Amino acid sequence: MKCSFTLNGRAVEAEIDGLTPLLRLVRDHAGTGTKLGCGEGRCGACTVLVEGEPVASCLYPAANVEGRQVRSIESIAAPDAPLSPVQDALLDGGAVQCGACIPGVVMTLTALLEKGNRPSEERVRTELVGNICRCTGYHKIVESALAVTTASEEPA
Repeated sequence: MKCSFTLNGRAVEAEIDGLTPLLRLVRDHAGTGTKLGCGEGRCGACTVLVEGEPVASCLYPAANVEGRQVRSIESIAAPDAPLSPVQDALLDGGAVQCGACIPGVVMTLTALLEKGNRPSEERVRTELVGNICRCTGYHKIVESALAVTTASEEPA
């Protein structure tokens, strides 16, 4: 089947099998840095945003993105641009260790924070349930996410 969608602001068309995982389409066909982790939808390393909602791209059928907006980690900050507030906060907070989980964590937190309201610590933890981080524990990641909302509320 033919699949047409927008990836990081650009049109993509591909001929796919209807059961092809979105991960294969965005990584192999479109060349994003979306990572394969567990391949079972449990670790969150492959998280992308479909219409602003985080999905495990290793399980999400590529056919479901027909006509939709998809964002991968590359949509967060261009290589020659400053990092996003989420990326800066994770680095500043010591929440980045090996890097295996970080793209998925960034995508999950970006989706949460783009909804525009200040999430509680409990809400941040709930949103991160699908992202496994073995290096930092979650304390630094949660603190970093909360720091982004606090910083955005401070007067310039």
